[in-house]
Amino acid sequence: MMRPRFWETVPLDRMRPEEWEALCDGCGKCCLNKIEYEDTGEVEFTRIACRLLDGETCRCTQYPIRKQFVPDCVQLTPATLPNIAYWMPRTCAYRLLHEGKPLPDWHPLLTGNPESVHEAGASVRGWTVPEFEVPEEDWDDYVIDETP
Repeated sequence: MMRPRFWETVPLDRMRPEEWEALCDGCGKCCLNKIEYEDTGEVEFTRIACRLLDGETCRCTQYPIRKQFVPDCVQLTPATLPNIAYWMPRTCAYRLLHEGKPLPDWHPLLTGNPESVHEAGASVRGWTVPEFEVPEEDWDDYVIDETP
C-alpha cells in the first residue's frame, strides 16, 4: 500500500518497494543506449533502444528477469542512484527527487493517468530504433537532444 504523496515526504531510501517502482513514469528513456565520453564524462542519449524495450508501451518486455538477457542492465536502487543519477534522463523522477526537485506536472503519480507521460510527449513512444539494427560504431549518428 502506497502512502499519500509519498514522494514528497518519504526519503528515497525509506520508500516501500511498490512506492519505489511507482516513481517510474514509464517514459522508456533510461532504456535508450547512451554514449558516455570518458574524457569529459558527458552522456548523450541515442534513439537506439535496448533490445528488451517495447517501443510502444515504453516498458521492458522482460523486466523481472532482464539481467538474464542484458547482464549490464543497471539496477536502480537507493544505493546505486547517487552514482548513476547523472546518467538518468533529466525528467526521471528518481533523478529529480535525488536532486531535491519536484516531479513534472505530467507524471502519472500526479495525474493518476499512466498515459500522461506519453500525452506530454515525454516518452520514447514510437521513435526508437532497435539496437540490433545499428552497429555500435554508428551510434553517434543517432544522438538525440535530451531536453530537460
